[in-house]
Amino acid sequence: MSYEILIQKLGFPGSDKLKKILKYLMDEEGAKVASNLPGSLEEISQKTGIEKERVKEILEDLFAKGVVFPRDFKNREFFRFARDIIQFHDSTLASKHVKDPEFAKLWKEFLDEGGYKKMGELLSGLGVKIWRVIPAYNAIKDLPDVLPQENMKELIKAQEKIAVVPCSCRNLTMLIEDPCDHTDETIWHCIQVGRGAEYVLAKNAGIEISVDEALKLIDKIEEDGLVHTWPNTSKMVDPRITANCNCCGDCCEFFLSARAAKVDIGSFIEKSRYEAFVETEKCNGCQTCIERCHFDAIELYRPEGSKKFKAKVIAEKCFGCGVCVIGCEQNAIKLKAVRPPEFILQ
Repeated sequence: MSYEILIQKLGFPGSDKLKKILKYLMDEEGAKVASNLPGSLEEISQKTGIEKERVKEILEDLFAKGVVFPRDFKNREFFRFARDIIQFHDSTLASKHVKDPEFAKLWKEFLDEGGYKKMGELLSGLGVKIWRVIPAYNAIKDLPDVLPQENMKELIKAQEKIAVVPCSCRNLTMLIEDPCDHTDETIWHCIQVGRGAEYVLAKNAGIEISVDEALKLIDKIEEDGLVHTWPNTSKMVDPRITANCNCCGDCCEFFLSARAAKVDIGSFIEKSRYEAFVETEKCNGCQTCIERCHFDAIELYRPEGSKKFKAKVIAEKCFGCGVCVIGCEQNAIKLKAVRPPEFILQ
C-alpha cells in the first residue's frame, strides 16, 4: 500500500514501472516512512509506530538517495517527499554515487513507456515558462548592451555557493551505454547554485567548485555545444534559483518529454533575447551549425545563382542559444538581439 501512495503522489497511479524504481530505492519500511511525509521525525514516528531513531536512519538514507528532502539541510528534523516526478528523476539520478546500470534501465523503461509523455504534458500544461535559454557567453561577449541577466558568466559570478553534479539525464544515458552525442558526462555539467548547491553538498552528491572553476566549465560546456538554461526570472540571485542546466537534444528530459508529448518545447522554455543569422558570403555550407543546433532551426538552401549550398536560420525555431555560433569556424553565423530587455521576466 505504501508504494501505491508514493506512486499516486508522483502522478502515476498504477505504474508498475515506477513501483520498480521505488522498490530499488527503498524497502517496505522505507516506503512506509516516505508515504507518511511530510512531517517531523517525531510526527512520522507516531504515525508509523517506528522508533524515532529508526525513522531518522531511514530518512537519512532516503535523503542521500534523493527521495526525500529536509526543510533544513543542517538540522534535518522535518522532511517531505519529492514534490513531482521531475524532481524525483533529477534528485535520484544526479549524484556521483549513482553508478548502477540496472537502476538506469529501470528509469529508462519507465520514461519510454509513458514517463516522458506525462512530463511533457505536465510542463506544457503549467501555463508558464519556468526556464529560459541563456545565450552562450562566447557568442555574445562582444555584442553591445548585453544584460548581466543574460550573461552566463555574470550569473555565475553572482552566486555565493556553487557545486557541480553529474547531469541526471546524461548520467542515465551513459549508464545504459547510449551516451550523449555532444559531450562526455564523466566531466560533470550540471551546475548547482545557492540552495541547490547546499542540497547536493549536504547529501554528498557532488562537489563544491570555485567561481573560476565554474567559469572554465562554462567554456567547456559551450565548446561541446550544450544549451544553457536558467530559471525564467531577471533576478540573478534568488532562493528559487538553484541550478544552471546545460542541455542537449538527445538526452535532456526537456527535449525528450516535449517530443513524447508532441508539444512545443517553447511552451515551457523561453527563448533568449537573441536570434541567429548567417552572413551568407562567409558560409561554406559545412553543416556544422546544423549538427550543433538542438532546435532544428537551421537548414541548407542554395541561393539564386550560387553553385554552393548555404546555411539559413529558421527564425521561428531559433531559441538564441548561440551553440551554432561557437562551432562556426568561418565566423559566418552570429547572434543579434531581436527582443527588448523587458522580454526577460522580472
